[in-house]
Amino acid sequence: MFGAGSVFTVVAWKAICAAITIIGAAWATAYAQARIGSAGAGAVAEKPEVAGMIIALEALPELIVIMGFVVAAMIITTLKGEEH
Repeated sequence: MFGAGSVFTVVAWKAICAAITIIGAAWATAYAQARIGSAGAGAVAEKPEVAGMIIALEALPELIVIMGFVVAAMIITTLKGEEH
C-alpha cells in the first residue's frame, strides 16, 4: 500500500513539492515586501512625491508568489506518476 512506487507515494511527493514551492514563494515575497516597505516608508517621509512609485514597488513582489502558485499547479497537474 505505501511501498516504493505506489500511487500514494507519487501523489504525496507531488503535494509535498507543491507545498514547498508555495511556502518558498510566499516567504520570498514577504521578505522582499518587508525590505521595500521599510525603505519606502523612509523615502516617503523625506519625499512625499515618491509615494506612487513606492506603492508600485511594494506590489511588484506579488508576482513571485503568483509564479510560485503556477509552478505548484504545474507540479500537481503535469508530472506523471508511475503506472501499475
